[in-house]
Amino acid sequence: MGAKVSLIIFIMLLASCSAVKRRQYTPCKNLVLFFHDILYNGNNAANATSAIVAAPEGANLTKLASQFHFGNIVVFDDPITLDNNLHSKPVGRAQGFYIYDTKNTYTSWLGFTFALNSTEYQGTITFAGADPIMQKTRDISVTGGTGQFFMHRGIATIMTDSFEGEVYFRLRVDIKFYECW
Repeated sequence: MGAKVSLIIFIMLLASCSAVKRRQYTPCKNLVLFFHDILYNGNNAANATSAIVAAPEGANLTKLASQFHFGNIVVFDDPITLDNNLHSKPVGRAQGFYIYDTKNTYTSWLGFTFALNSTEYQGTITFAGADPIMQKTRDISVTGGTGQFFMHRGIATIMTDSFEGEVYFRLRVDIKFYECW
């Protein structure tokens, strides 16, 4: 008798757990921005917004970097625009770094902040995460912010919107905040 009661209770608990629906999260704020990275190539100092600051080839004379730039660390201070035109009026700067972290494909790890200072947006948004560059869209974490984005958290979907060899690329960043204060 006790085993039957235990079995019935177990089945009821299982049925009640399967009936619980997952909460659908909706963003409390959306934002789409573009940032433009112009890598210093030895000849474009006046226009460059990023530079390789550490590389296996230069730092320890190994040849690990190869075609995928494994081990390269790049710092950047890129303009952010509301559209995909590099010459549009910037609304802020993307400042941070990326590390090429895989030997056999293009991937990087990103850590950066959008410092926004325009009539539309005031404050910072901080991002961190892996960037499997060869995928069409990638998600990275929005870990916080200041000003208008004080303690905001969410997900940023990044897409390579344009690139010109190894000198220029533009990222579209579709930010969805799920915690807004």
